[in-house]
Amino acid sequence: MEMLKATHISREEDGRTVLGEIDLCIHPHQRVALMGETGSGKSTLMKIMAGLTQPTSGNVYFEGKRIEGPEEVLIPGHPQIGYLSQHFELRNNYFVFELLEMASKMGSREMENIFSICRIDHLLKRKTNALSGGERQRIALARLLVGKPKLLLLDEPFTNLDLHNNKIINEVIRTVSHQLGITCVLVSHDPAEVLSWAETICVMQYGKIIQQADPITIYQHPVNAYAAGLLGAYNEFSTTEKEIAATLKVPNNRKFIRPEEFSLSKAPLYRAEGKILERKYYGSHYALDMMVAGKRILVHHHDGRYQVGDVVFIAFDQQ
Repeated sequence: MEMLKATHISREEDGRTVLGEIDLCIHPHQRVALMGETGSGKSTLMKIMAGLTQPTSGNVYFEGKRIEGPEEVLIPGHPQIGYLSQHFELRNNYFVFELLEMASKMGSREMENIFSICRIDHLLKRKTNALSGGERQRIALARLLVGKPKLLLLDEPFTNLDLHNNKIINEVIRTVSHQLGITCVLVSHDPAEVLSWAETICVMQYGKIIQQADPITIYQHPVNAYAAGLLGAYNEFSTTEKEIAATLKVPNNRKFIRPEEFSLSKAPLYRAEGKILERKYYGSHYALDMMVAGKRILVHHHDGRYQVGDVVFIAFDQQ
């Protein structure tokens, strides 16, 4: 049985369609990521699933029971669904432990486990107005977790964090979903975070889910250029470029090829020959902009021996 089921969800605002006929099922212990550009409807869908925004049409069911929207209840929200907004707030001039105790439905040992998971043990006697952005975010997450939610909705939890705090909150969310077994839905723009964490990715565009699949499928077989671009750089081969695709050994079922999927050689191991036009260093790899049979190809490579002006041989890496 689905934990949460959204059927034919739509939302109109000021005569504009924000969401259009969304259907989505989330199963217990599942890790789901929503991806899409700003304005694609991700946050609105999350708020509707949390019971915080009223859909214009359609229904959301949690464990078989319909979630009522804010126009139908006195206090919006569902007691077993935790929603962390990217614009969360903590009450000022409260000690951290006070805020957590007010929200808690747990015993002391369970709470201590949550404090450890969220890495906030050392912050409990601090006041909320004396915390960094990363610390505040982990406390906001802990406040949700001590309420014992079955479903956790995280709306861009990595936004506006430096690399250090981004890494910490990423590790905390992984521990929450794996160790506590809480079903999670995550909105994020970071491909690395989404691909390595999610079991299912839903790509949203113009208020609709245009593709829903596992990370490997969406990364290698995006439904269109928009979906491809959300997960990083890509090379697109149109229907008129079948000949060059064949020369590069690109599989017939692949329209979008990632830069790291090409192999290079200075020896004539492959049929396709290209010239390096530009080289950029990114730490973990070099980005090589190449011209191959009149088509610009982007290649990511770890070997620094390839220089601008070099003529090299290139092919899709079959392995």
